[in-house]
Amino acid sequence: MTQRVDLATVMDRLAIDEVVTGYAVAVDDGDWAAYRALFTAYGRADYRSAGGIEGPAGEVADWLAETMKLFPVRQHLVVNRLIRLEDQGGSPGDGAEVRADFLNPMRLAGPEFDGTVTAPNFVAAGRYTFALARTRDGWRLTRVTVHEKWRHMSA
Repeated sequence: MTQRVDLATVMDRLAIDEVVTGYAVAVDDGDWAAYRALFTAYGRADYRSAGGIEGPAGEVADWLAETMKLFPVRQHLVVNRLIRLEDQGGSPGDGAEVRADFLNPMRLAGPEFDGTVTAPNFVAAGRYTFALARTRDGWRLTRVTVHEKWRHMSA
């Protein structure tokens, strides 16, 4: 590999990492416009393993906007990111896949919830699979799949 290809690979990895981080921040902050902007026009999301839906990113964003009202306090921790760039004969291609583990502590909004930030009482964990494509606007998600492995709820 040449230095130029190595630099392009590093830049791609940083840009992809920023998309994955942007995804977690958008969901945690309830910024559904930012969530939608992370996807290509044909991007899809699949939350079925966590009891959710699968479909076009815009429809899933609408579903998340309603569902996340149940969890007014949430924080994604996305770790162990494994980025695989498409290889075009020694040069980076226009596709990538990321596998990343997540731990997602949240606070359920029950009748006693007064908006005060308190300890989480619901935690979900598992793995994300992100598929990305290079576009004119940079790297964008073509697919997000949630593979929930466990959850815990406390009183």
